[in-house]
Amino acid sequence: MRTGFAEKTGKIEDMNRDFDLQFWQSQSDTQRFAAVWELVIQAFIIKGKDVSQLRLQRTVEHFGRQRR
Repeated sequence: MRTGFAEKTGKIEDMNRDFDLQFWQSQSDTQRFAAVWELVIQAFIIKGKDVSQLRLQRTVEHFGRQRR
């Protein structure tokens, strides 16, 4: 039997999100981030964009007035 593997079978119309939520909540932050980053890379490839251009967006943390 495989370890570290979760599976649920049934009709799609009869399934709810409980299984997905339980699975992702059981994953560490690092595992979730790795899964999301893999999807970002795949989306770039599908769109024909250069994967080497990927980077995390930098956000502004503080605005302040200039002193006179």
